[in-house]
Amino acid sequence: MNTVNTANTSSTAAATETAESTDATGAAEPSGGAPGGVSRRRLLSTAGAAGAAGLALGAAGGAGAHAAAADPAPAALASVGAGTVAFHGGRQPGITTATQSHGHLIAFDLAPGAGRKEAAALMRRWSALAAELMAGRPGGPGDTGVALDAGPSSLTVTFGFGRTFFGRTGLSARRPAGLDPLPAFSADRLDARRSEGDLWVQIGADDGLVAFHALRAIQRSAGDAARVRWQMNGFNRSPGATARPMTTRNLMGQVDGTNNPKPSDEDFDRRIFVPSGGEHSWLAGGSYAVVRRIRMLLDDWEGLTRAKQEAVIGRRKSDGAPLTGGGETTALALDRLDADGRPVIAANAHARISAPEQNGGAAMLRRPFSYHDGIDSDGTPDAGLLFICWQADPLRGFVPVQRKLDRGDALSPFLRHEASGLFAVPGGAREGEYVGQRLLES
Repeated sequence: MNTVNTANTSSTAAATETAESTDATGAAEPSGGAPGGVSRRRLLSTAGAAGAAGLALGAAGGAGAHAAAADPAPAALASVGAGTVAFHGGRQPGITTATQSHGHLIAFDLAPGAGRKEAAALMRRWSALAAELMAGRPGGPGDTGVALDAGPSSLTVTFGFGRTFFGRTGLSARRPAGLDPLPAFSADRLDARRSEGDLWVQIGADDGLVAFHALRAIQRSAGDAARVRWQMNGFNRSPGATARPMTTRNLMGQVDGTNNPKPSDEDFDRRIFVPSGGEHSWLAGGSYAVVRRIRMLLDDWEGLTRAKQEAVIGRRKSDGAPLTGGGETTALALDRLDADGRPVIAANAHARISAPEQNGGAAMLRRPFSYHDGIDSDGTPDAGLLFICWQADPLRGFVPVQRKLDRGDALSPFLRHEASGLFAVPGGAREGEYVGQRLLES
């Protein structure tokens, strides 16, 4: 699966505000305003999810995102810690929330002998813990104190269930078809030990200690009910790092995230969130997350001239604009020819192949993190993208785009998909509820 989608993710401030403060029924939820009037959406941050037309680096996996900030000017760095995101609501946090600068992904398997009862107790425990931590409060009597002195820093904790979770809890009949295994792709070099899992947790924050504190608290709170299967760490540009809100760049140096679906789009909810009234009511208001660890072969990529890199992507490296001209958000002129009669944007250019109009309108909300896990013994960097994309149905979002990329994307030789996971992410928990309660207590 190769997808470095240089897609368009222009999520405007107003759209982001709406997405984060409205529940599945359209009712307004508390925005979690921070002291001094500084809210989550007043912080300069990047919306790292890109649509099917974006840098789909791995399954669709690109590594960047368009800025999602409420103010045109950068927020003072001192305000970063004050940002808050509400845990309770019709949808879980960490989906439409602007991408944070630090992220952790962790998957668990239920312990031998643990079943539905233990899973319900665990989700109740995790939900209560996440609500406290996201509010900037300690995680109970045994809190480690790692995040003392820091504010919430826009912390989000998001929970999902893998395909195997349902058999181990006696709920196979409640497993949705959307969790059927993903097809194999030619670029896959998947490590089963770092793929899938019964339970998945995504943690994001704009402070590294706050993010680590949440990771450690979630791991410790698992107790004897679940064991860590794999864990990955990622990062993005920090709030306030640029003079103005900008689409971020991935580790290839490309502007990445231009064509991400926007909450203001008329069909955004239909594409990204599972509707109510379906076969599995417990999933209403939720979404599906495809998670891919995509290594970028940076030595090979950096050996190309800038002109060749731009030809592979189909966009200028300087500002992300199409090679056919205009600015970053200008539509691709896919029918434009050069003086020799050849397409200006090559037939196998990543931007062309991953564009929604080339994939029957297939779209997904990309919200990735970059990663760097050190240098291999041969001097090769183990670096790339922790690709995360959200959609109402993986068979209509991720899969068709990745299949198209797998058949001839010019970017494919510079990517290697090394881990994969697919998770059903339930709707949010209301006050007094825990995530997954409608499934586990049905």
